[in-house]
This record gives sequence, structure tokens and C-alpha cells, in this order.
Amino acid sequence: MSTTRVAAPGDTVDSVRKDQRAPRRGVVKHGKLTPWLFLAPYLLLFGAFVILPVVLGFWISLHRWDYTLPGKPFVGLENYTELFDSSSLIFNTFWQSMQATAIFTAASVPLLMVLPLLVALVMNQKFPGRNLFRAVYFAPYVLGVAVVAVLWRYLLDANIGLINYYLGILGLPDSTAWTTSLPAAWVALVGVTVWWTLGYNSVIYLAALQDIPQELYEAARVDGASRWQQFWNVTLPGLRPVLAFILMITILASANMFGQSYLITQGGPGRETRTAIYQIAETGLRNFSMGSAAAMSYVLTAFLMVLSVVVFWLFRERKTR
Repeated sequence: MSTTRVAAPGDTVDSVRKDQRAPRRGVVKHGKLTPWLFLAPYLLLFGAFVILPVVLGFWISLHRWDYTLPGKPFVGLENYTELFDSSSLIFNTFWQSMQATAIFTAASVPLLMVLPLLVALVMNQKFPGRNLFRAVYFAPYVLGVAVVAVLWRYLLDANIGLINYYLGILGLPDSTAWTTSLPAAWVALVGVTVWWTLGYNSVIYLAALQDIPQELYEAARVDGASRWQQFWNVTLPGLRPVLAFILMITILASANMFGQSYLITQGGPGRETRTAIYQIAETGLRNFSMGSAAAMSYVLTAFLMVLSVVVFWLFRERKTR
């Protein structure tokens, strides 16, 4: 434990200042490089697994890159221009996959914003079995996409699936081809995704609800506010930062959907449910055209970056006069 020396009657001002500037016993001085040493492991991993792939991917997109051939000629922006040239071979397939991504995102994001909030509002109340209720809703999220897809492919099978079987018991149409017809395939993909990922958003909402001061609700009740008025004037403003975060990660996750389409509908019927990530994987890994696949991924990234800016602009803090 360090102590401060009290000036004696015979000490001058210079001697006291010199003593205060002297290093104290037990205090270790760190150089300017010390913070970088602590950051080095993270920076190394970030550079190796994020920065390097980004740079390498852009470099590949500038080449006609077939990894089965030794020659990989430089073509500049040709891979990008082909994506916007209606006469090219990949124009229709790429933009059809972008359309499929947009359909899935537009259908799943609103559900994954509203339903988890409703679940979180219920889970935030006090009632018997609340912890079990929370666990049940979060449990599907711990499953891998392969497990979820194989499970639901069996349940949605038009011939032996349990979904059609129970629909028949209820007197509803029991011959729906959930994985091979439209719009049933989209209903199946969106429904499975909502069931699978709903718990994650619910937990984030729940944590945010518990951070809203209870004094605000008490003041609203004193003012005679109804439950809906409390939700609109207290809960939603308190959730604004979390809403922006959940909306953004949900959009990104939906735009990157691949496993459900690949394993449940296999991109069908036809190519209707083949999303952009599905098309990128097929172009690069099955057609050996890594340059075109890399260009597709950067075009998709550009769209998502613009969308991210729009989302954060909509949820920005507005100054009141």
C-alpha cells in the first residue's frame, strides 16, 4: 500500500515536487506496447479469419477462378458486370436467387420481430412454471440446422408426414405438398425458421424488458395509463436500441438463409426457393466458378450494407426541440 509523504517544515517546494514525481514502491509501470500485447491474440485471429478472407475473396472475384485448373486469368470487373448484364448466362439465376432471398426475408423478419416480443412479454410476468416456459421456447435454438431440417422434412412429407396427418384429423386439407409446391414451400421454410430461432430473439427482448426501470410503469399507472398506453409510451421507447439490434441481426440471418432451403426443399420447386447463398455455394463449389461466386457474395454484401445504414438511420436518436 503506497503512502504520500507529508512535507516537513524544512522542505522546499522543489524537494516536495521531486519526491512526488519519484516512482512509488510496488507500482509497476507499463510501456506503450502493453495494451497491444493484450490485443495481439484477438487482432491475429481477426486478421486471419476476417480481414484476410475479405481481401482474398475480392482478389478471387477479379479472376476467372476455377480451383481445379492451374490457370486463373485476371478479368477485372467482368464477373461483376456479368451479374448486371441481362444477356449473360448467370444474370437470371442470380437475380432469381436474390428475389427468393428478398421473399424469405420479407416474410420471416416481421414474424421474428413481433412473435418473440409477445413471448418475452409473457415470460417477463410472474407465474408458476415460468422457467420451464422460458426453456421450452429457447430449446429449439440450440439444435443445429441439419437436425432441424431433417426433422421438419420428415414432418412435412406429403405422404408420411405428421403435419398432413393431423390436418386430416382436424378436417383440413391433408394433401399439401409442403416441400414441392408454392406457396406451401415458402410457408414451410418461414414456419420452420420462426419455430427454430424465435427463442433467441425472445431472450434478448426479455433482458431488455428487465432493464426498463419499474418506476416508469408506476408513474404511468399513477397517471391512469392503460396497459396498451404503458406498452406504447414506456416499453417500446425503452426497447428502441434493442429493436434496432434485433432487426439488424434478423435481417442478416434471414438474408443468409441456406441450410433450410438446401435440406428441406432443395431449392424447389424448380429454383423458386434457391436463395442467394444457395446460388453462391452452387456456383462456386459445384460449377467451379469461384470468381463469379465471390462477385455474387460482394453484391449481396453491398445490398446488406445499404440496408444496415437504412435501419440504423430509422432507429437513430432524434433530438427534440
